[in-house]
Amino acid sequence: MIKYYRCESDAKRHVTTLFLPPTPKVFGLGNKTYEHYNEVAIYVDHRLEQLGATRVFELGLGDDDANIEDDFITWKDKFWPVVCDFFGIEGASEDVSIRQYKLTEHVDLPADRIYTGEIARLHSFTNQRAPFDAKNPYLAPVKVNRELHGPTSSRSCMHIEFDIEGSKMRYETGDHLAVYPVNNSELVNKIGEKCGVDLDTVITLTNTDEESTKKHPFPCPTSYRTALTHYLDITSNPRTHILKELAEYCSDPNDKEKLKLMTSTTAEGKAAYQQWVVQENRNIVHILEDIPSLKPALDHLCELLPRLQCRYYSISSSPKLHPTTIHITAVVIEYKTPTGRINKGVTTSWLKEKHPTDPPSYVPIFVRKSQFRLPTRTSIPIIMVGPGTGIAPFRAFIQERDLARKEGKEVGDTVLYFGCRRANEDFLYKDELEEYVKNGTLVLHTAFSREQSQKVYVTHLLENNKDELWRIIGEQKGHIYVCGDAKNMARDVHNILLKVVMEKGKMSELDAADYIKKMDSQKRYSSDVWS
Repeated sequence: MIKYYRCESDAKRHVTTLFLPPTPKVFGLGNKTYEHYNEVAIYVDHRLEQLGATRVFELGLGDDDANIEDDFITWKDKFWPVVCDFFGIEGASEDVSIRQYKLTEHVDLPADRIYTGEIARLHSFTNQRAPFDAKNPYLAPVKVNRELHGPTSSRSCMHIEFDIEGSKMRYETGDHLAVYPVNNSELVNKIGEKCGVDLDTVITLTNTDEESTKKHPFPCPTSYRTALTHYLDITSNPRTHILKELAEYCSDPNDKEKLKLMTSTTAEGKAAYQQWVVQENRNIVHILEDIPSLKPALDHLCELLPRLQCRYYSISSSPKLHPTTIHITAVVIEYKTPTGRINKGVTTSWLKEKHPTDPPSYVPIFVRKSQFRLPTRTSIPIIMVGPGTGIAPFRAFIQERDLARKEGKEVGDTVLYFGCRRANEDFLYKDELEEYVKNGTLVLHTAFSREQSQKVYVTHLLENNKDELWRIIGEQKGHIYVCGDAKNMARDVHNILLKVVMEKGKMSELDAADYIKKMDSQKRYSSDVWS
């Protein structure tokens, strides 16, 4: 029996009621950048052992910060022989590829019409009705799209406002906005060219398992162009199982062996995949370009590619101040890969072209609720650590605290630690923040990392302000919030907090760690981070 749990509490609540097979096997999915890495899998594995289950094979832990698929395949390749030996059965070969979907081409249907179910989430735009969610997003007009970086900056950061007036959409300070992107048409066209297929061909992919609830990989009938534009992820690094299937389409034996090597779990194969796909940052288009003999069946490729996911952005506005608009703050992703290609962020490069127009320029959005919340009492002091676009939710926090102050409410200290490269290039919302400082709403600490010979980050400022930190989180029982990079910044902030509690609170390391865990459980220590 296999069960999946969304959180640790779910696992602990249900594990004692599971029907326990005599030989349970556990593989966990996690990310090492987060504090509770694979905690559910570790707990379930330990609990099964306590309940008398027989261990046949070791616990497997997948790390999504590295290569979770490789972790699983490596674990699985060792796991199956042990299981087969334990039960005295002969393992079946996994080299045979079995297609999940069968192709139907509709030669009698034009490609320029919208079919029943095609672009299902976009089809609802003709009849916009609340509530809006992942399956029914709101088609929001772009009201503002302005550049936040200075003229000398080599990068770009957008402040975008979406008009939600009359939509009945609601959001709270700290929530996230989901944006459905559209793939770059040039990349889509290149896939059609490399596969030698007319992208306007109308198709249906039907699940060969008639009992499956998932009849199609995406709404059908549709055209290849629509599938590649709206539904399939064509810009991520393809996983090894995709390369394994693609290898069979290579007409050159050397190309075939190259791809097959990268799908193996040998040290050589892992290194080849890591170098050629991950480090050199190749997506499916690049792979088709760099392996000329590779001509896959496009319907099979559409079956293999993962679904294009919406992107989430911290909302940078307060509904109390902006009830009819939702604001986001997004850096435009664009960089050169080791192969000399220019890679662009799917969503940000698409949003960059969205400006207020007549008729309006629309973007599909919906709100995702968050636990990233201000204290219920405005008198409670807060510290916010948000370098770069990590400032986004804190702009909303400050707006709300400023409004409360203007309404005559008691407002505790509102402290922001913000960092960027240079004050004249990427000091986001500089004028707004300085106005909040001037009117007494905000205490601002800034770190401009590139303006001196030795880089200075927000973490350096925090270390220099231990008295302020302890006064707010220790003496006044205030809240601290962290938004931004999980791998380095958020981890460093956590370590600094530990030191502050030890030094200023005169606690042992163990007691200080418990103190911070208690802050976390009381929602006095909140993080909104990404890796």
